[in-house]
Amino acid sequence: MVRIITGTAKGKKLYSPEGESTRPTSDRIKGAMFSSIQFDIESRRVLDLFAGTGQLGLEAMSRGAERVTFVESDREVMEIVKKNARLCGFFEKCRYAVSDWRNFIRKASGRDIYDLVFIDPPYAMECCTDAARRLADAEVIIPGAILVLESCEERIDTEWISDFEVIKSTAYGKKTALNILIYRGRDD
Repeated sequence: MVRIITGTAKGKKLYSPEGESTRPTSDRIKGAMFSSIQFDIESRRVLDLFAGTGQLGLEAMSRGAERVTFVESDREVMEIVKKNARLCGFFEKCRYAVSDWRNFIRKASGRDIYDLVFIDPPYAMECCTDAARRLADAEVIIPGAILVLESCEERIDTEWISDFEVIKSTAYGKKTALNILIYRGRDD
């Protein structure tokens, strides 16, 4: 069961797509993730780059984020995100983009700015570092932006993303790695 842990939508049970197309973040990992950034959510402009059920962006809204943009490549799954946003009362404060994550970042360059980003792709993709780098290169994130990366044992290459500071790096069991980064800006 996927639910909102705390905030204005606390306890809301979210819809999930049937089958194996998405892998919702467990309450244990989500709790650890949000306890690490709990004082840095209010009034943030959030990007949920691999939305799935939308639970990470909706949890941020429940905790005081200003707005959320959900990006999901599967149109049917995006309908579930919208249904969950309505259920939580946040539908009007959100944007919804059915798009490949790379295309979204490219199109958002010069148009959108975010200061809290959730990057939780399907584990087989191993693209967290690449996504962080592309967000910085496209200037879609600002200095001080927090990036929350959930992956399956993907090693975060800190040399490739030298303008980020890793503030938390934890493994949960054998399959999940959680990394929280702060974007420090360009090293010119």
